[in-house]
Amino acid sequence: MTLKIVIDTDDARAPYEQLRSQISAQARSGALPVGYKLPTVRGLAEELGLAANTVAKAYRALEGDGVIETRGRNGTFVAAAGDAAERQAANAAQAYAELVHRLGLSRADALSAVQDALRATYGK
Repeated sequence: MTLKIVIDTDDARAPYEQLRSQISAQARSGALPVGYKLPTVRGLAEELGLAANTVAKAYRALEGDGVIETRGRNGTFVAAAGDAAERQAANAAQAYAELVHRLGLSRADALSAVQDALRATYGK
């Protein structure tokens, strides 16, 4: 297994976001198994032609999302991403449902807002 990252300079998303989303997707799909050791920040930055701060920002976001974990001098590893991602999504959905209910939106209006946001994020 190897980390496969492609940074598209024509992509509207920032390079750190492209990196974050690709690592996250590979971890969720199992292409990067739990426990897989990621390259160092400097090593990956050199390999991709990015600034070390860009890779560090992506790693921090991934760690905050529970996708990766840093074990001090031992390195950075893929964590059990699926469970953490699903748990965070469920928490966000619950918070959203409570907010729109407090605001007095109907179930249909709340669902419509979610569908619009998903279309804007995922396309179509």
